[in-house]
Amino acid sequence: MTISTICLIAAMVIIPLLTESNYRTIRGYIIFDSIDIHCEIQAVPFAQLSQMQPGKPSSAIRERVIRARQIQTERFSSLPKQGGQGRVHCNAQMTEKMLHDYAEPDATSLDMLRMAMERLKLSARAYTRILKVARTIADLAGSEKVESMHIAEAIGYRSLDRGDWAERGI
Repeated sequence: MTISTICLIAAMVIIPLLTESNYRTIRGYIIFDSIDIHCEIQAVPFAQLSQMQPGKPSSAIRERVIRARQIQTERFSSLPKQGGQGRVHCNAQMTEKMLHDYAEPDATSLDMLRMAMERLKLSARAYTRILKVARTIADLAGSEKVESMHIAEAIGYRSLDRGDWAERGI
């Protein structure tokens, strides 16, 4: 079984269980907070789909991902092992201290993140996930620092954290 098949099966099992009253906690496990990226994808109307221009080839996207992973590997290569988990190899494995060292938002980004946290009623876990995803977005863009555009994009990937998802029929 491939990982994509496993993810699809997991989604098929979890999604029907999600209701307004229990979407955050199912049998004691926090679901959405444990997932770094989750967003709603709208269907593309056929008229637009049939007129679309080809996007970037997979090979170009693959090269960007490889470059970003190399940046992360170099960033964490000089750090000592992190307790029982071994060496950190990617942004998803960053500790709280590493977040402050490598993904600390500037004042504007911090204000944007604060507003998003309050408006969307995001958890502390969502805060750290947003910073880790923003650091990865910055790496993909080749940026040394996490900027407000990276934070904004990472916040956008938390769309199912929005409180009105149940009313919208998601």
